[in-house]
Amino acid sequence: MFDKLKDLKNLSQLKSKVEDIAGAHGEKISEGLEKVGDFIDDRTGGKHSRTIDTAVDKAQDLIEKLGDKKS
Repeated sequence: MFDKLKDLKNLSQLKSKVEDIAGAHGEKISEGLEKVGDFIDDRTGGKHSRTIDTAVDKAQDLIEKLGDKKS
């Protein structure tokens, strides 16, 4: 039982750390996501452009929300 409580504490600390990183480096992370999306799109010959763009947009939105929690 105590192990479960310890894991919850660690998850809370991890979430806080991720929020800190997103707040401090959100713009760089977002730019990196865009570059990765473009790379994958190029490697797949543009066959999945819409899906890749959607995934990148959702990931960027998540980074923005996480960063806003620490602002």
